[in-house]
Amino acid sequence: MIWKRTLVVLGIGVALSGASYTMIVPFLPLYLVDLGVGEANLKIWSGAVFAVSFLVSGVLSPYWGRQADKAGKRRMMIRSGLSLAAVYFVTSLVRSPEELLAMRVLLGVAVGFVPSAMAIVASVVPQEKIGFSLGFMQAANLIGTILGPAAGGALAHLLGIRVSFEVAAVVILIATAGIWLLVPEPPVVPAGAAGSVAGDLRAAMANPLLRRMLAVLFLVQMVAIMLQPLITLYIAEMKGTFEGTSLAAGAIFSLAGLAGAMASPAWGNAGQKRGFIKMIGVAMIGGGIVLAGQYFSHDVIRFAALHFVFGLFLAGTYPNINSAIVTCTDESFRGRAFGLVMSANQLGSMTGPLLGGAISTITGIGTMFVAGGLLFVALGAILLWRCARATAQSA
Repeated sequence: MIWKRTLVVLGIGVALSGASYTMIVPFLPLYLVDLGVGEANLKIWSGAVFAVSFLVSGVLSPYWGRQADKAGKRRMMIRSGLSLAAVYFVTSLVRSPEELLAMRVLLGVAVGFVPSAMAIVASVVPQEKIGFSLGFMQAANLIGTILGPAAGGALAHLLGIRVSFEVAAVVILIATAGIWLLVPEPPVVPAGAAGSVAGDLRAAMANPLLRRMLAVLFLVQMVAIMLQPLITLYIAEMKGTFEGTSLAAGAIFSLAGLAGAMASPAWGNAGQKRGFIKMIGVAMIGGGIVLAGQYFSHDVIRFAALHFVFGLFLAGTYPNINSAIVTCTDESFRGRAFGLVMSANQLGSMTGPLLGGAISTITGIGTMFVAGGLLFVALGAILLWRCARATAQSA
């Protein structure tokens, strides 16, 4: 079965892609220190180098999605993989924070590896297997994001941060070689080249389910990423000291990723059987309750346990959102649809930390868990209500 081989190869490629990215991203502030940025300006530069790649990739993803429909999804994966490898390698050579910022801009331009992989899966996998397959891809991505920081930290400690960038370039090259050698190009639908990016956006907004899923994905990603920078500080508050906080935070982040990798295929399967929208609603309500509950945890162990459970629920959102998008888009629009998915994801990733930092400064960190949890519960309830109303109308 060629689709099974393709799914496995793409999953490995996405895992390597996630590992190469997270191998270097957590250590960018340390790299800025090596480049001569002082403590007074470190937060500003860190925010800039993080946010700029999200902004650029969020803007350009619809264009690359259009090119995937026009020129081929596999070709776009290879283009992205080679571009990422070049950017990672050149980043290892920079000598100033301005040069690093420029490389982060180019990193945003190079995006497209993961959404192109998702689009290929949606094109080659049988429709009755789409939920499990996209859940499998989400799990592969999470496995990469678990392994990446550990490998990058070890490399940075033993050989220096610049070597981490060079190894990241090699890792994404290996993933790209696997795609080039083992993944066939899905048939290119000629109609996929018609129109423009502006027309793609109008078409997406005219599709009610696609529009709704993009909005939900943006909000899910915004809340998930909004909390990440705050968790380390919240742990320090609970411990009463910063000593050992980075180790505890790293372990808790890994627990959430492990939970997601374990649960994603099962959530995708459940969505295939019971309805993708319904499972998104269930996952968001469950995740929201657990997220708000983290406000009431007064020790690190209890907080870690709740964060693991939150990861189990959060894993139910992404594969079911992607699967729902597959069901409501035509094959000729599939690359552009996942380009828009990437845009929503990246813009949520950019907005979350900025919003979380501003609000938590005023209200405190703990209240952000409650606010995020309530937003999740509200969105989940709306989705379940829509599902119930649609079922009643069709009865």
